[in-house]
Amino acid sequence: MNTIPDMTAADIDEVVARAQKASPLVGVADNETRARWLEHVAAALEAQAPSLIEIAQEETHLPPARLEGEVARTTGQLRMFAQVVREGSYLEAIIDSADPNVTPPQPALHRMLVPLGPVAVYAASNFPFAFSVAGGDTASALGVGCPVVVKAHPSHPRLAQATGAVVTEALRQAGAPEGIFGLVAGHDAGIALVEHPGITAASFTGSLDGGRALFDRAAARPIPIPFYGELASINPVVVTAAADSDRGEELAAGLAQSFQLGIGQFCTKPGLVFVPQRSRIEALLPDHLKPAPHAMLSDSIGTAFKKRTSSYANIPGVELVADVHAAVKGGPSASIFAVSARDFAANSQALSAEVFGPTTVLVGYGNDQELYDALRLIPGSLTGTVHAQPDDAIDELVHILAQRSGRVLFGGWPTGVAVTWAQHHGGPYPSTTSIHTSVGATAVRRFQRPIVYQDAPDAALPPALRRSNPWGIPRRIDGQLRLAG
Repeated sequence: MNTIPDMTAADIDEVVARAQKASPLVGVADNETRARWLEHVAAALEAQAPSLIEIAQEETHLPPARLEGEVARTTGQLRMFAQVVREGSYLEAIIDSADPNVTPPQPALHRMLVPLGPVAVYAASNFPFAFSVAGGDTASALGVGCPVVVKAHPSHPRLAQATGAVVTEALRQAGAPEGIFGLVAGHDAGIALVEHPGITAASFTGSLDGGRALFDRAAARPIPIPFYGELASINPVVVTAAADSDRGEELAAGLAQSFQLGIGQFCTKPGLVFVPQRSRIEALLPDHLKPAPHAMLSDSIGTAFKKRTSSYANIPGVELVADVHAAVKGGPSASIFAVSARDFAANSQALSAEVFGPTTVLVGYGNDQELYDALRLIPGSLTGTVHAQPDDAIDELVHILAQRSGRVLFGGWPTGVAVTWAQHHGGPYPSTTSIHTSVGATAVRRFQRPIVYQDAPDAALPPALRRSNPWGIPRRIDGQLRLAG
């Protein structure tokens, strides 16, 4: 199978023009129709999973079991967004009846969320299915009525092409408008896409440098567009002295499993772990260090990992606790580093940068104040985790972590993000560039905008706002929430 050729500006114009032509048709499709589109794509991916997984294994080095699980997550996401669309509350339909007797007089107001239009989705390297061509960004945008143009990731081009073909055919068979989905490739194509006047929003999962460059271009357009980037996250973990004393062995095993999962190539990998000085965790963790079983996702990722971990040798106070070479030629060396809270505070910028790969840094604190002072220096993260005992006073700790994370965990480990209605996968910059999530039901909110119809006749209103409620969705009428029906 050939890879996708790099596309020119003229190619981008053609793909976006098709998306623009499809946009009005996609936008007015009812909830049931959109839900069925997503379910057709999920079924088609399942049918083609064996061949897609074979390609993915060749291009990403990821083992079959991991890829099988990721396909299941991808089809699960598609079906979950189908449920979200059918349920209807994503439209946020609100109706205020006219009341001429209040001051000022109140007109009849009908409010809802509508799709933005064609959106760009930048596929990720570390999730070749779930955050790629048919991933959550694509599913959530299609679900709310936005055509999607995906920029393929260069680390798995053949998989992108094969997956794109499956998605295109599934949507065609489901009766979706032609142009609802497109696929482009190439560095210059990625820039042209975010700057194209026909694109109304963009989503991105990847590096801080690459994402920030696209974010800046999105903001510099004559008409700026929202850019939903997931860029970098250090995901701090805090272990109290009592937890270390009581559960040090268990916590060391859990931490090792988490930061080495997927060879450390998850955005939720715990990169900084705050432990008491002379902790049991630091003493026991090296016993759980394992050789990386395969190479990293790409040569460039492997080179960047080696460069970043090697740079720790130049940071005062940082010590290599343990490392182990990979089980395969060219694979990364798994490693553990340690630094005191005071030395961390003096070099927090360098030590708070995300390192993509199987390593973590233990920060030893002598008292609560040292811990709090160090935590306040950490940039925004997707997650913050607390391991404490029932009698520990953790209010201040939780408050600090909540200010710097989008998800605070009590026990457990941050790797692994459930796809649910309540999930939030985002956080303060640089973990993301917005307040919205890229995982879970409310991910659809990225691709919608509010509109209000004032004193409109019932026949002129969209179906979601008409008196008869033909779509049977939940609505708030005169301040009272009314469920479907």
